[in-house]
Amino acid sequence: EVQLVESGGGLVQAGGSLRLSCVASGLTFRDYAIGWFRQAPGKERDLLSCISSKDGTYYADSVKGRFAVSSDNAKNTVYLQMNSLKPEDTAVYYCAAGLGPGCPSLVPWENLEVWGQGTLVSVSS
Repeated sequence: EVQLVESGGGLVQAGGSLRLSCVASGLTFRDYAIGWFRQAPGKERDLLSCISSKDGTYYADSVKGRFAVSSDNAKNTVYLQMNSLKPEDTAVYYCAAGLGPGCPSLVPWENLEVWGQGTLVSVSS
C-alpha cells in the first residue's frame, strides 16, 4: 500500500520557522516526484514546492527564498523547511506523490491519487 504520512505543523509567530516531514511507504523517490501543497480556507490548493530525481527542486514564487525542500532517501522522508513565516502562510499543508518522476506530473492536483493527511500551519501576527 502506498502511503504518505505528514507531521510537523503547528502554531508559530510571524518570522518563525517550522519543518514539515512527509514519510513515504510503498514508493521510491526515484520513481515519483513529491510535492508540497497548501490550501487556505476558501482558496485553491496550490503547489508550493517539488523535489524529484528528474527535475531537482521547484518553488513557487510565493515561497522562493523562504522554504526549502529536501529528501532523506534512507528514511523515505521528504522535508519542507519553512522560514520567515508570514500570517498569509496559514493553511493546511499536504504532501503528494506525482504521477511520475517529474515535477510537472504534480499538476493538475486533482489528478493525484496519493496524498498525506494534511497538517495545519498557523502563523500569528
